[in-house]
Amino acid sequence: MLGKKKKEVEQEPQFYRAPTGEHLRNYRVYYFSTAEKLLYFLGAFIVGAAVGLLFYGGLGKDEFGQRTVTTYILDIVVALVCGFFAGKLFLPVRQKQLLESRKKKLRRQFRDMLEALTTALGAGKNVQDAFSSVEEDLKNQYEEGADILSELTAINNGFILEKLLADFGARSAIDDIQNFADVFEITYRMGGNVKETLRNTSEIISDKMTVEEEIETTVSGSKSEQSIMLVMPVLLIGMIKLSSPEFASNFATSSGLIATTIGVVLFVISYFVGKKLLEIRV
Repeated sequence: MLGKKKKEVEQEPQFYRAPTGEHLRNYRVYYFSTAEKLLYFLGAFIVGAAVGLLFYGGLGKDEFGQRTVTTYILDIVVALVCGFFAGKLFLPVRQKQLLESRKKKLRRQFRDMLEALTTALGAGKNVQDAFSSVEEDLKNQYEEGADILSELTAINNGFILEKLLADFGARSAIDDIQNFADVFEITYRMGGNVKETLRNTSEIISDKMTVEEEIETTVSGSKSEQSIMLVMPVLLIGMIKLSSPEFASNFATSSGLIATTIGVVLFVISYFVGKKLLEIRV
């Protein structure tokens, strides 16, 4: 109990209070709401239970191949165990997916901010006025409550511009934003050519993001194939059991259970290895 309380205390907060008073998002973490957690767990539980019954259902039949009380009990146990483990495994995977999706969305918004900022500075506006202009421009592009709009509101309400950008970079946990904040602070404090520096930084970050998007497009086919391969073993086993119950009875033997378990383990390992290989970062 004490260990659990300590862990909860050490969790990063979902929001931080900015120097200007706003509550701004901590992009390093993603926490499920109670409804989300129940929904995702229940969905994974149902899928896991169904797949578990498909692979391990029907055990404990009598010598005539008829279901017994033991069969029903084992089916319930299999469904509960497989469903529970599927839910526990899926939650962190889904949490990571949602976190990465939010970061990608923020990076796209940040690129639009940089482009608008470069344009505003090129039009002769000073830095503070340029940020104010960017906020107004992006309000026409994004819906109210968009992360980048919240960040710009905090930046424009503050006085120490470089500190607010540094805070944004630290909370984002995105290298491009952190690098921009560092470059901006050095240039702004030392009286460098802010306009030229921001233009070059914007171009570099935009080019990097373009390359990443091209890579993502290139590997999207492989990711689709991986998703198809994820369901193929389930479909094959389902077809075998539906079309040939006599042959499917071999899955309930000792050797069949061992072979099935080995196959499932290898399949899960290969899926996560393939997923890791397709995560290409620039």
